[in-house]
Amino acid sequence: MNIALIGYGKMGHEIEQIALNRGHMIVAKIDLNTTDSFTSESFLKADVAIEFTRPEVAVSNVLSCFEAKVPVVCGTTGWADKMYSVKAEMARQDGTLFWASNFSLGVNLFFALNGYLAKIMNKYTDYNVSMVEVHHTQKLDAPSGTAITLAESILKELDRKTTWVKELESKPEELAIASIREGTVPGIHEVIYESEMDSISIKHDAKTRRGFALGAVIAAEFTAGKKGFLSMSDLMQF
Repeated sequence: MNIALIGYGKMGHEIEQIALNRGHMIVAKIDLNTTDSFTSESFLKADVAIEFTRPEVAVSNVLSCFEAKVPVVCGTTGWADKMYSVKAEMARQDGTLFWASNFSLGVNLFFALNGYLAKIMNKYTDYNVSMVEVHHTQKLDAPSGTAITLAESILKELDRKTTWVKELESKPEELAIASIREGTVPGIHEVIYESEMDSISIKHDAKTRRGFALGAVIAAEFTAGKKGFLSMSDLMQF
């Protein structure tokens, strides 16, 4: 499979190595220091593009992929407020977008566990739920896209919570998310249910970026040849 990389930073390098090890070709790289573009012959040869950049340019990159008729797998977070208009443009251009807040297979298993636990805990109102997420200092969005996905899943199941807030302290109906930025931490997410008697927590601790990169390449393999909007739920089917 021919893959184009949009963003060639640390994640782009990880994706490249995994893609090559799985027998794929990297036919284009679009970044500040590369010469390829969305209209270059090399980019147009791609079966799928993988986009990991920054929130302020992600939408433009995805729309450029639609115009080039290249399916795109996007792992950039922080632009969810524009998703509706992007999906509308995707439909207009008969494009393909696979988007996920986190491509780690382990994190997506964690998502499923989180939703199930929230469903169980709905009737146990003595427990308050909160969340802590930790990332490296270069992480721009806070809370992380992964934390927001976890929070939204909890809100669907837990009647006593109506919204999430980026605060250490919260009202009873709010789900507090504490965001910590330190060192080179790839990503830690913990959901905590606490009562006067005890506490229950589930946690995912990423050891390296490699898990995210592997998931992105697997998503690209799944996306090639498909149309419309796709997610990890389509890929993992649970």
